[in-house]
Amino acid sequence: MVLLRQGKQFKHGRGGVGRNLEKALASFLKGAARGSTLAMVDAGLIYWERGQKEEAIALYQKAAALGDAAGQCNLGISYLNTQPLNHKEAVKWLHQASVGGHVRAQYQLALCLHQGLGVEQNLQEAVKWYLKAAEGGYVRAMYNASLCYTFGEGLSHSRRQARKWMKRAADRGHGKAQFEHGLALFSEGELLKAIVYLELATRSGETAATHVKNAILQQLSATSRDLALLLTDNWRALPSSR
Repeated sequence: MVLLRQGKQFKHGRGGVGRNLEKALASFLKGAARGSTLAMVDAGLIYWERGQKEEAIALYQKAAALGDAAGQCNLGISYLNTQPLNHKEAVKWLHQASVGGHVRAQYQLALCLHQGLGVEQNLQEAVKWYLKAAEGGYVRAMYNASLCYTFGEGLSHSRRQARKWMKRAADRGHGKAQFEHGLALFSEGELLKAIVYLELATRSGETAATHVKNAILQQLSATSRDLALLLTDNWRALPSSR
């Protein structure tokens, strides 16, 4: 744990030390050699970010074999993003991590089930894992769960559930969700609230939101426009597991 803590201090430049990825990696590798799965995963992340994917995968494999959910998740994602692609192995490890409660793995597994990658397409199972990840605070899963309720994919159409998950994603900083939620508020006549979410979406890079926002701003008084921008500036995303 001391080596792991030292590694994180060097990786992030905390605890009075400067950021130094070489020293961080050295600390993580020492911890990994002593059997720390957390250190294996952290060392793997540094290798992955450097483009040393074989070294990263080897560490993820060790951590995954020892039952570490983050290692299993990262190993599964690695198989989806390295040549040759291995979707079946990806699904195998993502499923193990998902059963262990890892929300990012649950989201990635849902994507595989939704798209039929490495497994037969199963929309009902995909939605089940989207919802588990969403309930665990994973924002992208909230957005996808909303879309499934909107279009009735894998479950019955529910406007109420679609709106609930879209708003939750929007309130946690998901740009597309902010755009969609802003449009919904506009359609209901909630112009001030709509402006806030559309402006947030614009700041997240959703260019389509800009046109709608500008059209609404023309309908508001100068006071209302100023208030909407003040509310946007003071907005803070709710916590999430990303």
